Amino acid sequence: MNLPKISKRLEAAASLVRKDSRIADIGTDHAYLPIYLYATGAVSGGVVSDINAGPVERARANLRDYACENAFVAQRADGLCGVLQYGVDDIFILGMGGELIANIIDREPEIRNEKYRAILQPMTHPEILRGYLFSHGFEISDELLVDEDKIYQIICVRYTGKNTDADGFELMFGKIALEQRSEELVSLMRRTRAVFCERIKGKALSGADDSYERYMIERIDRYLAEEN
Repeated sequence: MNLPKISKRLEAAASLVRKDSRIADIGTDHAYLPIYLYATGAVSGGVVSDINAGPVERARANLRDYACENAFVAQRADGLCGVLQYGVDDIFILGMGGELIANIIDREPEIRNEKYRAILQPMTHPEILRGYLFSHGFEISDELLVDEDKIYQIICVRYTGKNTDADGFELMFGKIALEQRSEELVSLMRRTRAVFCERIKGKALSGADDSYERYMIERIDRYLAEEN
């Protein structure tokens, strides 16, 4: 079977899946990730879903084209609604805002079970997503950073029922990523620092509180200095 071409970001997310698991791909769009995983023998099947009809039809067409239509159910669904009934193990929620991912998880109480793994990739506000996870009993077991024009953070989590404390710096960049000290993390920090500098300029004009931005810049500078 020919493999669909997938991005470095999706390849990284795919590397976190458990062998022979059944997966759910939430907000699938084209179903290339599930097709890739099935074609390479990494997973046994599962379900792909999207809130809109168009992506579901594209996913169905691609599943047929790659002879995967018997391995995956393609359905229109809002988040995780009706998805877990298909006996899935690993759940992908990629390419959405951190707040939206947190909301999707929050609306499905059944995901609070240690048998599931969720592989998440927030496009924005990773600190909000991590904050939600830590305060609702989830543990981050792995983190990957991928440089593909921008730096993507990929987070693998499982439910333990134990809440975790973390400061703003760790929520933004991730404890595991901070320990790994990769080139991608350094690049992400420098880009994030530039964003915070611009925010400070804007807040100076409006008189808004900029203590968070200054705190984050100080922590970034300290971390980068330690690296050298």
